[in-house]
Amino acid sequence: MPAIRVGSSRARPGVDPRAVMTALEDVADPEIPAVSIVELGMIGGIDVEPDRLRVELLPTFVGCPALELIKASIVERLAALGRPVEVMATFEVPWTSDRISPAGRQALLEAGITPPGPVAEARAGGTLTLIGLEPRVPCPYCGSRRTVLDNAFGPTQCRTIRSCVDCRQPFEAIKPV
Repeated sequence: MPAIRVGSSRARPGVDPRAVMTALEDVADPEIPAVSIVELGMIGGIDVEPDRLRVELLPTFVGCPALELIKASIVERLAALGRPVEVMATFEVPWTSDRISPAGRQALLEAGITPPGPVAEARAGGTLTLIGLEPRVPCPYCGSRRTVLDNAFGPTQCRTIRSCVDCRQPFEAIKPV
């Protein structure tokens, strides 16, 4: 859940932070339009101040080519709230694939993209190893875990190309981070 901070509202009537989050739910990821930046967990925090709105954005990858477009989309969507909008991309709190909401995971599946498994649970349990077998990535079409990696580099830095041995469908998968 993003940090929401509310400054003093003595200069103007207040803006409800929930209205800011609701508005941000309309901002689709430009590379995966089926899912919003909120569902992907890219909002690190919101500051509602008397003279501006500040949004802390957590990029999914360093060098994300869609970052400037996402920032512009946030500014455009929040303009209706009547305050200048400042969007700051930060890696202070790193984005991880565990930030993807259940609704975001479902939206990815419905778009034919397999979301990553829970990385934090694996780290906490000590099951991640430097050398190990490739994880079983389920097919978003038939659910089979008999899938193979076709290309580690998908259409974006955060995705791979895989195919299912059983239904023979190619599909994308989000890389666990």
